[in-house]
Amino acid sequence: MKRSALFIILFIVLAPAIAVNARVPVGTLAGTVLDHQGRPVAHASVTIQTSYGQHPNATVTDKEGRFQFARYKTGEYDLRAAAGKVKSDWLQRIMIHSNRTTEVTLRLDPAIR
Repeated sequence: MKRSALFIILFIVLAPAIAVNARVPVGTLAGTVLDHQGRPVAHASVTIQTSYGQHPNATVTDKEGRFQFARYKTGEYDLRAAAGKVKSDWLQRIMIHSNRTTEVTLRLDPAIR
């Protein structure tokens, strides 16, 4: 019985420290969407996915054309913006580093639909 109680006490004391060390390293990807004339694009949709095409997610730019994907697992990602029927090329293999912000610029191209 004493061993069980000791194990439970140790678990309660050590579990938070173990959980902290088990966290996955994360970083942030941020940037700006610009039109073909270099002006910021508000309310553009920005899509991120792994470089293997998995786990797509999207956000929308603010009034200054800025966007952010925070707390993403470190690794390589692909990114694309769209506003209406106009899109950007895919930016491929953008690296998100642990505890850092990677900045990118996406340019909408009227020729890409």
